Amino acid sequence: MPFVDLRAETASVRAELEAALARTLDEAQFVGGAAVAEFERAWAEVCGVTHAVGVASGTDALELALRAVGVEAGDEVIVPANTCIPTVAAVEAAAATPVLVDADPAAWTIDPNALAGAVTQRTRALVPVHLYGRPVEGDAISAFARARGLTIVEDAAQAHGARGVGSLGAAAAFSFYPTKNLGALGDAGAIVTDDDEVAERARRLRNYGEDARYHSIERGTNSRLDTLQAAVLLAKLPHLERWNERRRELAARYDRLLADLPVDRPEWDDRSVWHLYVVRVRDRDAFRRALQERGVETAVHYPRAVHEHPAYDHLGRAGGFPVAEALVREVVSLPLHQSLTDAEQGAVVEAIAAWAA
Repeated sequence: MPFVDLRAETASVRAELEAALARTLDEAQFVGGAAVAEFERAWAEVCGVTHAVGVASGTDALELALRAVGVEAGDEVIVPANTCIPTVAAVEAAAATPVLVDADPAAWTIDPNALAGAVTQRTRALVPVHLYGRPVEGDAISAFARARGLTIVEDAAQAHGARGVGSLGAAAAFSFYPTKNLGALGDAGAIVTDDDEVAERARRLRNYGEDARYHSIERGTNSRLDTLQAAVLLAKLPHLERWNERRRELAARYDRLLADLPVDRPEWDDRSVWHLYVVRVRDRDAFRRALQERGVETAVHYPRAVHEHPAYDHLGRAGGFPVAEALVREVVSLPLHQSLTDAEQGAVVEAIAAWAA
């Protein structure tokens, strides 16, 4: 049983994808075609904001969103220690310095109570990550940012369609990597915002800083959403709500079926879109081997805290980040996707029960 089944997802919407690709081939405008603007309008509506700006990847989306809200060289940006490396890579690409904070012991996302200890005179922004599709504690984080004049840029790479995600801060960054709840057929991303100026600057930055053809008024880059990928996303978008609801059903079923087994389940959150269903086990390697022997593939998101990567060990500090450091040694992602059947999920639980026995 594969951890993710992109073949099944693609097969379920193949006719719609083929029609979308055919329209793009007929239009023959492969950069900036009609599907790009159409998807941007549709995605902004899903997120409940005014603007969406399509870009080439989720990492680019976060970098350009940070630059668009005014983050500059010398600024510090607060990020969680328990996240994927693209979060900090985007901060550094925006010429800022990432400053790590620990994870909340219950939610496993950024800990609002740890933010104050990370603020300095150079702090300009904070990037809450909606990890595993679970929205952060938005009220506490918003209040903290307002009190200190900090800008919020959400990392929403795993939270497509989650309630309240996309409008918490000045901007939010989404990834449409193929394994996401809404995935393209390659890399793609988007910035969403209610701020007209942020949207205008993001559009410039994604296209060499141009305000008109061959007229760059600031240093930008090439990070455009391909027409083909926009067409694919448009074809899949009508299915997102139904797919997310199936993920919620599966997550709730995991909660029930695993209740009496020796794994720590994630704290339930009605707002989550359950991009991943992540449990904690004490001997992860043995657990994963036992499931693999029964044909069940698992994954680890993520096996190292940010400061435990050699490239980012300079971001560690005295006292460390004990919650994040504990999580990365115990978390295991179980198969969960909209194509997973009840019988397949039952086989996963049976494998866990056999390991427990």
